Amino acid sequence: MLQITTENFENEVLKSEIPVVIDFWATWCGPCRMFGPIFEKVGAEMEGVVKFGKLNVDEEGSLAQMFRVMSIPTMILFKDGKPVKKSVGLIGEDKLREFLAE
Repeated sequence: MLQITTENFENEVLKSEIPVVIDFWATWCGPCRMFGPIFEKVGAEMEGVVKFGKLNVDEEGSLAQMFRVMSIPTMILFKDGKPVKKSVGLIGEDKLREFLAE
């Protein structure tokens, strides 16, 4: 799973040729830990179609602030380097697939 950091954000997200979904999370967040396996499973299924990355809000607070992440887990979908969709809270596999398909 790709770890998104301030250092790689531009290359991995803003300059990506395919859509990128970022899971904003933290180790102390119970719902985030529950969502992790779902995110990884769907990420493996969609490899090459959508890039999946995780961003630890405790380690990368400036990026979380930049995208106004107030609650976690939060997912943001980027297309052509721009945030186009946001989901806040724990969701299941089907809802994650819907979020990425719309």
